[in-house]
Amino acid sequence: MARMGSHAVPRFYSSEPLFGGVAPEVMEASLLRLAAENERYLSELPGQAGCCKDCRTVEFIFLLAEKWHLDHSARYQAVELLERFMIKQVEQVCKSPTENMEGTKGGSSWSSLKEQIYDTFVLRLVSCIQLASKLSLHYNIVNSNTALKFLQSLKYSYTKQELLESELAVLETLQFQINVSTPLAYIELLLEVLGHNGCLLPAKPLHQMCVQLLDFLYLEREAIYNTLLKTAIENSTPSELQEAKFLAVKEDFMLLAVGIISTSAFVLNPEHWKQVVEHLNCITGITSQSILEFSYAVLKHVLGSTTPKQQRRK
Repeated sequence: MARMGSHAVPRFYSSEPLFGGVAPEVMEASLLRLAAENERYLSELPGQAGCCKDCRTVEFIFLLAEKWHLDHSARYQAVELLERFMIKQVEQVCKSPTENMEGTKGGSSWSSLKEQIYDTFVLRLVSCIQLASKLSLHYNIVNSNTALKFLQSLKYSYTKQELLESELAVLETLQFQINVSTPLAYIELLLEVLGHNGCLLPAKPLHQMCVQLLDFLYLEREAIYNTLLKTAIENSTPSELQEAKFLAVKEDFMLLAVGIISTSAFVLNPEHWKQVVEHLNCITGITSQSILEFSYAVLKHVLGSTTPKQQRRK
C-alpha cells in the first residue's frame, strides 16, 4: 500500500493508496506496531483528550485543508496535532501555577496566559496544518507565504518570523514527536489485511466510503459517540463515571477504524457485511458486538438506519 502525489501534480500521481502490494510479514509487523501505539496512547490518555475535536475546529481545519488542496491524511494529521499540542500547552501552563504567577498580582498572570492561548489559537491551528502538509509526503506543502496570506485575510498582523516561531513552538511542545498515526492509517492497513485474507469487497470503493464516513465522524464526533455510549450501557442517561470511563473508547483508533470499515461495508454491500465483521474480529480481537454497536451509532446519524441494532442482540 503506497501513497503518491496530490491534486496539483501530474496526472499519473494519485492521492489514493494502492492496495495489494504489501508482503504478509510487513502487514503483520505494521499491524502490531499500530496496535502497540494505540494501546500506549490509551494507557497514557490525558483527561482533556478530545477537547479540541469540537465540530467548529474540525470543520475549520477541513475547509482550510480543502482550500490548500491537501489530502485526507493531512487533514486528520492536523486535527490530531492540534489536539495534542493544545493539551500539552494547557498542561504546561497548569503544571506550576505558583511559578507562573510569581511576582504578579494573584490571578492576573494566569488570566494573561489563558488570553495568550486563546489569542494564538488560529495561528497554532495554521501551524499544525503546515506541519501536517509536510508530513503527508505530497507536493502540496503549505508554505509561509500561503499561510501568512490567509492569516492576513482574517485581519491578523503576524509576520513571517512569528509564523516560523509558531511552527517551532508546536514542534518543541510536542518534543518533535509529530508523526502520529491517524485513524486513516489504521483503516488503510486493515483494508490491506482484509484483501489479503480474502474479503469479497474490493478495497478501492470500500476505502472511498471509509474516507467519507471518517470525515462525517470527525464532524459529528460528540453526537455519534454519545449514541454509542447509550447503546453500550443500554441507558439514555449515562452517569459521570460512565462518561469518564468512556473516554478511552472515544480515543481508541483501532475501534474507530474497524467501526468505519464495518459501516462502509454495510452501506456498500449488506450481503457481505457479516463476513467483513468476522474478518475484523479475527484481525483485531475487537468483539463483533462492539463493531456492531459502533456501526449502529454511525448509521443512526448518517442514514437513520436501525438495521445493525436490530441484528445486534439475540
